[in-house]
Amino acid sequence: MPEYLAPGVYVEETSFRAKSIEGVGTSTTAFVGPTRRGPVGERSDVITSLSEFERLYGSLEGLGFADARGANPSLNFIAHAARAYFDNGGSRLYLVRCANGTSAAAAVLRTSAVPPAPPEPDPERIAVVARFGGASGNGRLLVREVPRPATPRTLDTAPAGSLVRVTTSSGTPATDTTTIYQKVGTAWQDDATPPNTLTVTDTIRAELVTLAIEFIDADGYSQAWEDVGVGAAHPRAVGTVLAPQPSNRADELQNLVAFQIGSGVTAFELRAALAALPAVAGDTDGRRSLQLTGGTDGAAPQVGAATVVGSYSHALAQLLALEDVSIVAAPGSSAYADAQAVQGALIGHAETRRSYRIAVLDTPPAQTTGQVRDARGRIDSRYAALYYPWVVTANPLARPGRDDIPKEITLPPSGFLCGVYARNDVERGVFKAPANEVVRGALRFESDINFGQQEVLNPIGVNCLRYLSGRGYRVWGARLVSSDPEWKYVSDRRYFNYLEGSIDRGTQWAVFEPNGERLWANVRQTISDFLYNEWRNGALLGTTVEEAFFVRCDRSTMTQNDLDNGRLICLIGVAIIKPAEFVIFRIGQKTADARA
Repeated sequence: MPEYLAPGVYVEETSFRAKSIEGVGTSTTAFVGPTRRGPVGERSDVITSLSEFERLYGSLEGLGFADARGANPSLNFIAHAARAYFDNGGSRLYLVRCANGTSAAAAVLRTSAVPPAPPEPDPERIAVVARFGGASGNGRLLVREVPRPATPRTLDTAPAGSLVRVTTSSGTPATDTTTIYQKVGTAWQDDATPPNTLTVTDTIRAELVTLAIEFIDADGYSQAWEDVGVGAAHPRAVGTVLAPQPSNRADELQNLVAFQIGSGVTAFELRAALAALPAVAGDTDGRRSLQLTGGTDGAAPQVGAATVVGSYSHALAQLLALEDVSIVAAPGSSAYADAQAVQGALIGHAETRRSYRIAVLDTPPAQTTGQVRDARGRIDSRYAALYYPWVVTANPLARPGRDDIPKEITLPPSGFLCGVYARNDVERGVFKAPANEVVRGALRFESDINFGQQEVLNPIGVNCLRYLSGRGYRVWGARLVSSDPEWKYVSDRRYFNYLEGSIDRGTQWAVFEPNGERLWANVRQTISDFLYNEWRNGALLGTTVEEAFFVRCDRSTMTQNDLDNGRLICLIGVAIIKPAEFVIFRIGQKTADARA
């Protein structure tokens, strides 16, 4: 309570209304799996488009490891799943890259005559390395010196570490002399003389020299850097702009290459090493070329332990701190040798306390109905949904005249379904089952599921994707892989995740408040207002509020022992709407004189 010690008028702010609960997001998705490039085992920032995904994690080009399950061994499942996700209505995606034994491409320009034993760094080393492991790093680096005329004022204000090329003219171009100087403090020095001042005259011409660097990776993606300095003291020195460990998050995620420059390398030596690179044939700008080699994609990623960087378990652990993720998937993992273990890791992650997530699972490719039944029998969870079969879609990499590139590819359904989930939430609401929805981008499904086959798969919780004549390619199932009859539908799980997450995060203000009638009434009102709004939006069943939900927080839900131990217990009951999975019309004959 405020203190009133001196006479006067006091104006205070107070609140006469209950706290409000804002519904949490339900459509943000996280993928884990291998990509062409990108940091391994590190959570991305939120990705909002396919172009942003490609900028950070590479193109749709294939990966170079073998596939133990017989699907296309080079198919980049995660990239294609991201494309399907955004095409089907997804808008927010997180990604953690998995990798197993990848190596980074590199090119060494110089080393010491006798390199020191590891882990001591080589002071004479000059090397360019791909910052991310993978075959996409086997690209080409282009370097070009960019001269800019310098005036006396330009020389005075140039930052330390700048290089200047000074040409002394004798009247005959063939006898002109050129010297390179580096700025040290406020003076200039070349490679052999002490610091001195430079004078620009009619016969002495000075040009500040910077580098223009471009890297073109194996997929044809280009990244460029301008006004890069050579000297280590320069604020935009090449060793700083393209550092192996960048100082800011954007460069850490986006820079494709890094320069490793030893402590014993001078600016003059670095410039000479770059100038000694082969010239680009037919190039009039004086560009030099360096090819990076040795990058490989390694083997297919494995589950591994949570401490093994690059494993699925480690990748999923990076997502635990993200509160806005509500859907997790590992597209394509069912085609790898560790398919069953990856499914178990996804389910375990979704079942983590207070994560409020659902795992979207794929069946392995090219499965029969019997094989799918067996695969379903190995899992049971209230926090996962399984989809079958895989989706055949047009290959975006196909080109006219390239018969070696398939025109169609077969992709796991989870990427499509995560987008369908997001679209369903935006257009209808999380309480509506994400089924009877069109699968955008599907040319057909790997298997043509008929009514009889679905009668076998639907009761055990396998959600089928089917072609329905006149209605296109649709999701025709909305069940969990759960044996618990209370938790049968995907919409049940996702709506409860939404309610639990919203109430959890919207009532944190109540912690450490005085545990009495005033707090109880405030909690009841806060939750009741939230659930009333849900009922008005059609998310709860019942013609009246009393039929739709109840909220109890009083002496009937707490004992004195609870109060003594600091526990506030609130009991909430909601009547959620189940999907009309079986729509039945009973039709019979009636006579003309029949009475109603």
